[in-house]
Parts: sequence; structure tokens; C-alpha cells
Amino acid sequence: MATALLHDLGAEVVKVELPAIGDLARYIGNGPGDPRSPYFEACNRGKRSVTLDVRTDGGRRAMQTLVAWADVLVSNFRPGTMDEWGLSYDDCRAVNEGIIYATGSTFGPVGPDAPREGADLSGQAAGGMISTTGLDDGDYTPVGATVADATSSLTMACGILAALLHRQRTGVGQRVDVSLLGGQIWAQANEYTSLLLTGRVPGRSNRGHPLLPSLYGIFPTADGWIALVGCPAPLWPGFCRAIERPDLAGDPRFTGLIIEDESARILFEIVGNILPQRTTAEWCQRLATERQRFAPVRTYDEVVADPQAHQNGYFVQVPDRHGNTVTVVGSPIRLSATPATPGASTPELGEHTEEVLLEVGMTWEEIAAARSDGAY
Repeated sequence: MATALLHDLGAEVVKVELPAIGDLARYIGNGPGDPRSPYFEACNRGKRSVTLDVRTDGGRRAMQTLVAWADVLVSNFRPGTMDEWGLSYDDCRAVNEGIIYATGSTFGPVGPDAPREGADLSGQAAGGMISTTGLDDGDYTPVGATVADATSSLTMACGILAALLHRQRTGVGQRVDVSLLGGQIWAQANEYTSLLLTGRVPGRSNRGHPLLPSLYGIFPTADGWIALVGCPAPLWPGFCRAIERPDLAGDPRFTGLIIEDESARILFEIVGNILPQRTTAEWCQRLATERQRFAPVRTYDEVVADPQAHQNGYFVQVPDRHGNTVTVVGSPIRLSATPATPGASTPELGEHTEEVLLEVGMTWEEIAAARSDGAY
């Protein structure tokens, strides 16, 4: 995900995969009869695929040639794996002194849990995210998206860009380490800071947020759900008009973005009894008229149909390798001078092996020797 983001911002990304197997994400299909992988498609558009078995001498030599050519090396193996293959940071720095060596792990590069493998759910669980979900009297549930992967990918991309800027200024490369655990803790900095300040665990969301006693949460409507995102004092009279309860406007218990816990509970109950009387669309219209802070709770198909998301480039249409126009997830970053350019097609396994190895300086004889050595 990190290199997909960097690709869309202009980086050339070469994906190194194990011959005959490749990235395991290639095999996470959409279901029976549909082998297309949303995980692979989302994260590998526009990249080039090189197959190398770096455990062989030929594969390791080819990889060293790639390292000598590259600005950045990114991996997310279990800590120690790259070292075992002769591709540690020191090994790569010996080939390319300015290399930015970025690694992602589950629990961080050091400590008792460092050697353990994991995936997104590990980060959500170990980082405390899952403990915030649901109601006090209900079961925990994972977040329904790979948020640990996404958060850590953003931290990795940010670290890589900072390291590149440092190298531009000093000529010195460096190692960048991020983890699923670290990304989840960072993503919940406000909540962890509350614990560190008070000694009290903030608790579960309960349809809102444990640190924001106010009109901040999701409420059922006649045909769906809507999110009310707090109501500062200047907006409070307008909100009361929108819900046809002008009598609440002068109630001192409810005035202000943050109110007393008990007042927030009462207000939640009052509003929760009113909103089911109209549809989500009706409430959106009434709240928009009063310039309130709100959003409908949408499903994925409703988001894809939203013109706001398309006009901002969060979904874009691009031509694939067959000349067909396809809709893909765009970049969340808008740049005025160097706009993001999402790729369309994902590479076949090993599609660009010889092409890339020639580009980075290997001869046909060296490529043939590597092939004979079992490199690809």
C-alpha cells in the first residue's frame, strides 16, 4: 500500500516476487469462480513485476544490482529474514551508500514480539483498536477494513519521503522502520494520551466517542443511519430548528461542543427518538439548510456513486492494458503542480523481469547465468 501511494505520486516501483508463486495477495480472490484479487489489484496497479529467488546466488546478485540502482528498498518480511538472505541494511548500504531501506513488521523491529509474524488483524488487536469497537454490553468486532495496514502504509510512505529529503540535503541514506502495532498506537494518540494523563481507559465507542460527550455519534433514521459530528454553540439553535425542537435551544445543559456526560446521555436519547421519524435524505437536507456538521452513513456502493468522491479524484477512470476504461481508487492527495497519476493494470507474475534487469545494467549473459542458477 505504501509503494502504491508512492507510485501514484510519481515513483517507479519494481515489485520483486518469488518465481512461480509471487505475492500471496495474488491468491485472495473475490469468491468462488472469481479469481481476481481485490487486495492485489488495489495495491499493485502500475508496478512492474520481477521474479527473483534471492536465496540463490544468482538471485542475490541480481537483487544487489537492483539495490545499486534504486533509491528505496521496501520490504515487510518478518524481522531478520532479509538479513538471513544477505540483504540486511548493512549489506545493501555496502552496494548503495544512499539507499533508503524501509521495512514494515507486525510488532516492530526489536523486542520480544519482533520475530512474530502477523497481518492487519494483529495490529488492530495488539494496538487496542478492536477494544474501542461496539457497545459496552456487546462483543468486540474488528474494523471492517484493513485499517492497520493502511495506517502503517501511510507512516511508511511518510518515513520514506522524509528520508529522501534528508538524503537530498546530506547525501546520506538511512533505515526506516514502521509496524502495524506502531501505526495503530499512533492512530489513537488522542485516546492513549487520555489514558496516560488520567490512568483511565477511555472505553468503547458506544456509537460515538468516549472522550467526546456531546452530540457526536451515529443515529438511526427511518431508512438508515446518519452521523452527527458535534454541535458548537453557534450552531445549536439551527440544529434545534432542524429537528423541530426550538424549546431545546435555550436549555443550558446542551449548549456547547462538549457537555456533561449525563447531559450528553439525555441528549442522545432525545435525538435518538426524533431521527427515526424521517429518512436519511430528509435529515441531510434539513441539517444542510442549517449548516450543521453531519454525514450520512453510507455503504461502499453508495460511496462509489457519490459525485463528490469522483470530482475530488478519490475514484478515477483509467485505461487498462486492453484499452478498456476501468474505475479504480484514486489518490487521497491532490497536488497542484504534480498531480497524482494512478495506474490501471497490475503486472503478471515476472512480466518485466528481463526488461528491468537490462535497464539496471545487467547483460544478457549475466541474466542467462542468473536463470541457470535458479534465480528466476
